[in-house]
Amino acid sequence: MANHHYDAIVVGSGISGGWAAKELTEKGLKVLLLERGRNIEHIKDYHNAHKEAWDYPHRGEPTRQMKADYPVLSRDYTLNEQTLGMWADEQANPYVEEKRFDWFRGYHVGGRSLLWGRHSYRWSPMDFEANQREGVAVDWPIRYDDLAPWYDYVERFAGISGNRDGLDELPDGQFMPPVPLNQVEKDVAARIQRAFGGSRHLINSRVANITRAKPEQNRGSCQYRNKCWLGCPFGAYFSTQSATLPAAMATGNLTLRPFSIATQVLYDRDRRRARGVEVLDAENGQTYEYTADVVFLNASTFNSTWVLMNSATDVWPDGLGSSSGELGHNVMDHHFRAGAGGEIEGYRDTYYYGRRPAGFYIPRFRNLGTEARDYLRGFGYQGSASRERWDRAVAEVSHGTDLKQALSQPGGWTIGMTGFGEMLPRHDNRIALDHGVTDAWGLPVLSMNVELGDNERAMRRDMVQDAIDLLEAGGATNVKGEEGDYGPGMGIHEMGTARMGRDPATSVLNAHNQVWDAPNVYVTDGACMTSSSCVNPSLTYMALTARAVDHAVAELKRGNLG
Repeated sequence: MANHHYDAIVVGSGISGGWAAKELTEKGLKVLLLERGRNIEHIKDYHNAHKEAWDYPHRGEPTRQMKADYPVLSRDYTLNEQTLGMWADEQANPYVEEKRFDWFRGYHVGGRSLLWGRHSYRWSPMDFEANQREGVAVDWPIRYDDLAPWYDYVERFAGISGNRDGLDELPDGQFMPPVPLNQVEKDVAARIQRAFGGSRHLINSRVANITRAKPEQNRGSCQYRNKCWLGCPFGAYFSTQSATLPAAMATGNLTLRPFSIATQVLYDRDRRRARGVEVLDAENGQTYEYTADVVFLNASTFNSTWVLMNSATDVWPDGLGSSSGELGHNVMDHHFRAGAGGEIEGYRDTYYYGRRPAGFYIPRFRNLGTEARDYLRGFGYQGSASRERWDRAVAEVSHGTDLKQALSQPGGWTIGMTGFGEMLPRHDNRIALDHGVTDAWGLPVLSMNVELGDNERAMRRDMVQDAIDLLEAGGATNVKGEEGDYGPGMGIHEMGTARMGRDPATSVLNAHNQVWDAPNVYVTDGACMTSSSCVNPSLTYMALTARAVDHAVAELKRGNLG
C-alpha cells in the first residue's frame, strides 16, 4: 500500500528502541516507532500494579491451562497470573528448538523494559579487550573509553541507584543513593572483606530504580513495593513508558504504530542503502511500506536478526548483513541458577521495612589478579538476606493455635545468591530461519541451536563452590550449594547474532553499529554484542544506542547516508 516518508524508522520499542526514539526525535528528526504488539499506556494499563496475591483466582500461581498454553514460560517463574498477557503468545509466535532454548519475549509497547530485573552495570575495560587478549571470536571495535561518556549520559537520564565502590572490575557511574543493604548483608560483606583480604566484595546492587524523584520526568521515587514487573504507576523504575517514550512524544516528532510487524528492511541494491521498512499490520493483515533516511533495528536480539535475515534476499540469500557468514551466529546468554544458600544465626531483634527492589551484588573475582582458573572469564553473584516468610512453619505445624503462635513472630534469617556467568561467543551457537514452520501471520519462524560449552560447564562448578565459600566466610551456617535447571535463554540476556567488529569479512556491524552492507541501518540491541561479559547488558544497550544515534544524525547532516 502507499507509503509515508519519515526521517527515521525505529523497529521495536523496548529498552534500546525507546532510547533510539528519544534521541532521534530530540535531535529534530521525524520518527516512526514500530511495535509488533499492542500498546500499553503508562499507569492506565498497569492493571495488576496494586493487586496482592489474594486478588488473583489462584493466588498468582500458574494454572494447568496456562502451562499448556505457555510451555516455554512454564519452565520458570515467568509464568504466573500476575504477568499473564505481558509475555508473547506462544501459540501465535512459535519457534523451533533444535536444542533447548528458553526464549521469553515481550511483544507490546515497552517490551521487556516493563519486565526486566533492572540491574544496571557498566562493562569494564577488560570486557572490551578480552576477545583480543584471549584470541576468542573477534575483537570489539570499541573500547571502554569510547562508551564511558555515553554511560554517563544514559545513567543521568535513566536514574541508576548505586554506590561508588572504586572497583576496576566494575566501574562506578553517575548514581543516585543506593537501595540500602540490610544489617545482615552489611555484616556479611564485612566478614567477606576480611576473609579474602579485600579481593572479593559484597556491594549494593546497582539498579534502575530511582531513590530520588525526577520531577522533570514526572517520575516519583521508589516506594519499596517490589512489584516492578507489574508496571510502576510511580515511574520509579526506568522503562520505555516511564522515561524515553514520554520524552520522545514531548518533541512532537514521534509517530507510534503498534500492531506493526516489521517483515523486512527495504533495500536499494544500486545505492547499497536501505530505503525503508515493510510492515505487516498484525490486526488487518495488510502490508505497508514506510520509507526513511535511516533505520534503527531494536526489535530485540533475535527479532532484529530475523528482520535482517528476511531482507535483501535477492542480493544475499541469507539476508542483509550476511555477507560475512556471521549473521545469526555467536548466540550468547548469561548462564545462571548456580549458587548457594544458608542460614544466619542471631539478629532476632533486627528487621527491615518495605520490600526492596534489589539486594546485593558480588562482582567478578575469578581470572583477576591471582584468582586464575582453568576456564576463561568469570561470573558475578546476585543475592539477598531476609527473614523467613509465613510458609516456613507449614511443614512442621499444620493448623491451630501452635501454627498461629509460630507465625506471630518473624522467622529466622536466610541468605542466598546465584551466579551469572559469562558465555563465550561460539560460531556454532546460532539461530536460523525455518520456512517449514510459520507463525500466526504465515511468517517463517526462528530455529534455535544453542548449548553451553566446556568453558561454561567448568565455570558452573566454581559458581556453586565459590558461593558456598563466600557464605561460610560471611558467617552463614547450614550452607548448601544449589544448581537448578538451566537452559540457554533462561537468563533473558540473549546476545549476539549480528556482532560488531573491525572487518566486514568477520562481522555484521562496524564500530558505530552500522550494517556493513547498508550503512544507514543501525542495530543497537543485544544482537550487536561481540561478547557478553558477566554483568547485565541493558545499560550497555542504552549507551550504545545513544552513541549510535549521535553518529547517525551527524552522518545524515554530512550527506553520508543518502
